[in-house]
Amino acid sequence: MKLKRYFGEFGGQFVPETLIPALDELEEGYIAFKKDKKAQKQLNDMLKTYVGRPTPLYFAKNFSDYVGAKVYLKREDLAHTGAHKINNTLAQGFLAKFMGKNRIIAETGAGQHGVATATVCALLGLECVVYMGKTDVERQSINVDKMKILGANVISVEKSGGTLKSAINEALRDWVTNVKTTHYLLGSVVGPHPFPTIVGDFQSIIGKEAKRQIKQYENRLCDVIVACVGGGSNAYCIFSAFLKDNVELYGVEAGGRSVNLGDHSATLSLGTKGILHGALSYLLQKNANVASVHSISAGLDYPGVGPMHSYLKDTKRVIYDYVFDNQALEGFFALSKLEGIIPALESSHALGYVLANKEKFKNKTIIINLSGRGDKDLDIIKAVQQ
Repeated sequence: MKLKRYFGEFGGQFVPETLIPALDELEEGYIAFKKDKKAQKQLNDMLKTYVGRPTPLYFAKNFSDYVGAKVYLKREDLAHTGAHKINNTLAQGFLAKFMGKNRIIAETGAGQHGVATATVCALLGLECVVYMGKTDVERQSINVDKMKILGANVISVEKSGGTLKSAINEALRDWVTNVKTTHYLLGSVVGPHPFPTIVGDFQSIIGKEAKRQIKQYENRLCDVIVACVGGGSNAYCIFSAFLKDNVELYGVEAGGRSVNLGDHSATLSLGTKGILHGALSYLLQKNANVASVHSISAGLDYPGVGPMHSYLKDTKRVIYDYVFDNQALEGFFALSKLEGIIPALESSHALGYVLANKEKFKNKTIIINLSGRGDKDLDIIKAVQQ
């Protein structure tokens, strides 16, 4: 059995020949891992007792009154390590052990995936190396400290702007060199096949839980789901359970400072088709060169996006739009002050989008995927306030 390589025309495996055997090995290992009942039971038990699943679906009454809609929050911020990233890292950590790999490398932007990877490596006794752009190391220092406490070697990457793209570049270089002993624990639905499929599967638990929970509360499905999109793991994995249902799906990208190229990370809204990190997808580029990007949230400033989102955009199943930094901040402070929940700046883009479109969402029942908590962003918030 082989996994599906493309989502429409998007995806694929545009990589150096030296990586093909490793990607084939990963695909075969993943398929065997999924068939192994003992391994799946061990993973499912740990998702409950270690990660804390299922995460709650919380009715945010005060925020609902403020918006004029009925808003539920899928509380991925309450998962162990404070974000949805742990679902994928725990599963890939067990997969790496299953495949006999004893060294893990990862990339991280906001640090949420880095912390989740370091956590799982500590738990499973695996060597851990995390690549992080220099800019992100500086603005996400709390998460860098957490990774080091957990035993990870955090390598700051200065090339190509020092953001998430730079970190992925270096992680892929490391993997090419050390592929026999090393598993690349990719944190989003990006990269060459089979990574988008694997990450999408390991994170699909978010949507499955949300669908079951909203039926329990409302005796029907919601009208709307809203999630932020950088690489796209949290959005795709809550959308995926509702793709065949009559539910409106909105992916919210980072509009940054303006719509000028270099000032934002709105890949699906403002980009064109191109290849980045081994896959065909939408891409922010100029004259065939990958463009620089900006977002107030370190987890969204990525010039590419998962190939399944490009397919969902072109087939019009999901509406992709963007909000600017200041609108994300409005969402951040609104939820903090109305509900006593400090959201991650990534998730704040989804909140800001609902606030900016109150009339469109009036009287509708909405689920917002609260993908992470915002204590990691306090240095950025303090800098903005000064």
